[in-house]
Amino acid sequence: MAAPRRWAALRYSAAMRVPPAIIAIGRNYADHAAEMGGKTDELPMVFMKNPASVCGDGDEIVIPPICRHGGPQVDFEGELAFEIARDCRDIAEADALSAIAGYRVANDVSARWWQKTGSGGQFCRGKSFDTFCPLGPLVSAAAVPDPQDLEIETLVNGERMQHARTSLMVFGVRYLVAELSKGTTLLAGTIVLTGTPAGVGAGRKPPVYLKDGDLVEVRIERVGAIRNRVREA
Repeated sequence: MAAPRRWAALRYSAAMRVPPAIIAIGRNYADHAAEMGGKTDELPMVFMKNPASVCGDGDEIVIPPICRHGGPQVDFEGELAFEIARDCRDIAEADALSAIAGYRVANDVSARWWQKTGSGGQFCRGKSFDTFCPLGPLVSAAAVPDPQDLEIETLVNGERMQHARTSLMVFGVRYLVAELSKGTTLLAGTIVLTGTPAGVGAGRKPPVYLKDGDLVEVRIERVGAIRNRVREA
């Protein structure tokens, strides 16, 4: 049997590899939680993305036919991501940065109907379609001395949609490493997406969802940028 077409697509970007796990954090910027009709929590909102959703800078974000169900819904979420350097568990917050290999620019692409309605209230499916996790090249942790002092912005077709600083995170990078590793082994290569600021398409009036031909760019100070064209399959 021929290999599924998507697995070939995973090799489009030579610098990318499939991570053992992708952990993502929701509602980690208060303004984004508010625009989506929610609020921040006492503990991080944690969900997973399928590792097969990864693609790289310059690869297409492909909207699959299944995302036509529920109407226009595919959204952008520019985020800072970090990669775990070694298998680790129960890391103290003071030691957390030593467990990080480096940082990546990320886009937590989201099919909102599938995220909120189509999967019983669970985020995973709406966040996990193939190509729904563009990641930039790994930038060494040494090149990012303070992950809580970075400018982040997302542009769609050249128009700035999101703009914030990572200092506005509710739960910072050190805390996330410590919290996520409690009683749980984080495997080397695991990617953690740290949440998105306000300005996503679903939070706008009227909503602004991605469509065929759009160009999405996410930029993060010191970490770099990714550019991905959108294609409807």
